[in-house]
Amino acid sequence: MSKKPATLLSALVADGSPVARTSAARSVLIGLIGRGIGPSRSPIMHEREGARLGMAYSYRLIDFDRLGIEDAALGEIVAAAEQLGFSGLNVTHPFKQSVVPFLTDLSPEASAIGAVNTIVFADGRKTGHNTDSWGFAESFRADMGGCSLADVLQFGAGGAGAAVAYALLELGTERLAIVDTLAARARQLAERLNARFGGRVRAATDLDSAFDHATGLVNATPVGMAKYPGLPFAAELLSPQHWVAEIIYFPAETELLKLARQHGCRTLSGLGMAVNQAVRAFELFTGRGPDRSAMARHFAEGGP
Repeated sequence: MSKKPATLLSALVADGSPVARTSAARSVLIGLIGRGIGPSRSPIMHEREGARLGMAYSYRLIDFDRLGIEDAALGEIVAAAEQLGFSGLNVTHPFKQSVVPFLTDLSPEASAIGAVNTIVFADGRKTGHNTDSWGFAESFRADMGGCSLADVLQFGAGGAGAAVAYALLELGTERLAIVDTLAARARQLAERLNARFGGRVRAATDLDSAFDHATGLVNATPVGMAKYPGLPFAAELLSPQHWVAEIIYFPAETELLKLARQHGCRTLSGLGMAVNQAVRAFELFTGRGPDRSAMARHFAEGGP
């Protein structure tokens, strides 16, 4: 990394920031930390809702890929954002778990999940929250009523996967099987969740058996994103008995969702989770409740 984190962030703040241009309105400066986040619609959701509420709201993308920042600098970036006057940060792939050691506090939900997607800077504290879990649960309740939660098979045990698994169990999932390319990570997540939810979670290794028993499937991996195209499992394993939920929102129509619809499966896209998690994060950042339908419109206007 040729430039120091504070220097890189200073340049981002100065690059057309409403905060720099406006002094009469309340100023809110937020950043999103991640890799390959250029297509993110978070800036348009947050900035337009902030403007609608009369704030000078600036949301900057801190893309480690574009800026050439190494993972090892994550703690420096968080510290630099606090020093530069950011009100908070959103955190996405691949940093939702690795950011935890750099925070001073965790909300009860973030502590139980072991992953953070929202950081609030206030009173000298860096407090981590998880709005992904609530966002997924709200989306599922709204669009997947009547779907069986008897046996759910989830792919992905990373930061997003931990939040979604927590949400599924809160929603009433009776048995949750988790698959991850890192088997140890799936086992660790199952152990963490079982401490709270009483043995309802297992790390699955026999995919044929897991698919046979599953009533629903969730993809909580990055596979299907524009940067990681493809399917999280072999296409022939899917059958019409399954409902299918996706957490990816770019593209909105992933290969998994296309396949599921071809089979006649009920499907849930990642769009609802993306909007809902932003609604809760906005409230944490500003202390004001945004209009969810307005943020959904902002999201829709952010791309094709």
